[in-house]
Amino acid sequence: MSSKKFTGQEMVQLDGRSTPAAAFLKSAVRFHSQNQGYRPLTFDDDKTFGSGYSHADILRASSKPKRTDNDSSPHRARTERRATYTDLDDDWDASFDSDVLKLSSKAMSSGSSSTSPPQSYSSSGLTPISSASSAPTLSPSLAAVDRSISPPTDLYSTSRRHSTSNNGMIRPNFEKIIQDPANALHMIAHAEISSNASLADIETINSRITRINKFKRILQASNVDIPSLRNLAWSGIPEELRPMSWQLMLGYLPTNADRRMQTLARKRKEYNDGVRQAFGPSGIVTDIQKSTVVDHAVWHQISIDVPRTNPHLKLYSFPATQRALERILYLWAIRHPASGYVQGINDLVTPFFQVFLSAYVDADVETYDSGQLPKEILDVIEADTFWCLTKLLDGIQDNYISAQPGIQRQVAALQDLTQRIDANLVRHLQQENVEFIQFSFRWMNCLLMREVSVKNTIRMWDTYMAEGSTGFSEFHLYVCAAFLVKWSMQIQTMDFQEIMMFLQSLPTQNWTEKDIELLLSEAYMWQSLFKNASAHLRSTVSTGVHDY
Repeated sequence: MSSKKFTGQEMVQLDGRSTPAAAFLKSAVRFHSQNQGYRPLTFDDDKTFGSGYSHADILRASSKPKRTDNDSSPHRARTERRATYTDLDDDWDASFDSDVLKLSSKAMSSGSSSTSPPQSYSSSGLTPISSASSAPTLSPSLAAVDRSISPPTDLYSTSRRHSTSNNGMIRPNFEKIIQDPANALHMIAHAEISSNASLADIETINSRITRINKFKRILQASNVDIPSLRNLAWSGIPEELRPMSWQLMLGYLPTNADRRMQTLARKRKEYNDGVRQAFGPSGIVTDIQKSTVVDHAVWHQISIDVPRTNPHLKLYSFPATQRALERILYLWAIRHPASGYVQGINDLVTPFFQVFLSAYVDADVETYDSGQLPKEILDVIEADTFWCLTKLLDGIQDNYISAQPGIQRQVAALQDLTQRIDANLVRHLQQENVEFIQFSFRWMNCLLMREVSVKNTIRMWDTYMAEGSTGFSEFHLYVCAAFLVKWSMQIQTMDFQEIMMFLQSLPTQNWTEKDIELLLSEAYMWQSLFKNASAHLRSTVSTGVHDY
């Protein structure tokens, strides 16, 4: 992981991708050379960037002169142009804008900083003493575990959540979180320390506060240092900070704090306009047989798969959740006709929906009825989920086009890698006539989501996003290898039928986050040993993935 200091300018590398979405985009800028570190496109088409950005997005609202009705600048005209779903911009990256980078550097040099009031800290150096929170003070002996970290002076105040909404579960001040996810940093709750708490319990709380403060120092910066965020996120992200961290690492949320509100409002409006264009004003297809709006074949498959998605979780049985997933999947499918909707994508949308829902409710999201949410919150969750799913699928698009060549390459690479790690296992599989494609196709298609719980998948995705451009492709390959080798001893005692039944229903029901972290650590070990020593892996694994 890089520890290079943020210089005020961040260039995010965008890999070329073979996506049909370019046909839907309105081109604002085209790059004809491979200068500036861009990789060549796989098709003859030039790289296309969306036209959604305007220079006004990079100016702080307080310092930006108000525009009058007579203002006829081209930027104003562009922002007022009526959008359609064909204008939705898959190929944009919220962190990339040369003008933004220049102004961000200028702003940093002028000494702009957060206006959050300074905090005073307890003697532990970990627990902030705030008028909004009466967090307990930890003993100096326990604080010694982290004395190397100086207490920050610019952390947001920590206040406990209060259930003051109509249904007792929606976060207070959710309007501010909608505008800018950084506002959620004010609302992080810390566990109460009971009078009979054990030393281990106090140390756990101490560790949690320390880790949250580390993330806060990064996330509240006027320009978020993505390499530092990824370095910290590799070991897992606190639940309260995960929505914002994911959006930043995927490139959906701008790293520049001054641009977030306008960018999020614009992208969410683009999605909502796309839904209205695709479904009509109601956004719901009430009678598929009579509808002339939707592609019947695509809609039929989605409408079958959505009710089957995570049937063991109550969240996905509620009508409001199912309608949201249908809109997200359908809109993505019609904008990517080369692949369209493929079974398995319905699984990939759920971690995003679940994580972004957690930003707005104080409840167990896996049992929460999203229909209880105000429409403005559900619309935001749905739009954010759509754009982040698009960012993810842009990097592994070869997995879902005709013949799914990306998955074919990854399965072949998995067999080669497993041969290096555990030759006896591969030999036994060959003797029993078990082909890797027979069991690992699903591992690549659904990113192991059918093998582990959604909560464990979310923890795994923390690390995948922290890995950057190769997280969901190359690093996932090493995770699959570690996952297979984990069962080597059992598999080598089985025949063909037993092997297939075992691999289709692996005993991971009781896995915890610790099991996932052990798997990720083993994958990292195999990557360190074999990544730079195996030319065949570099040539067979698809690396056409965007930097997030």
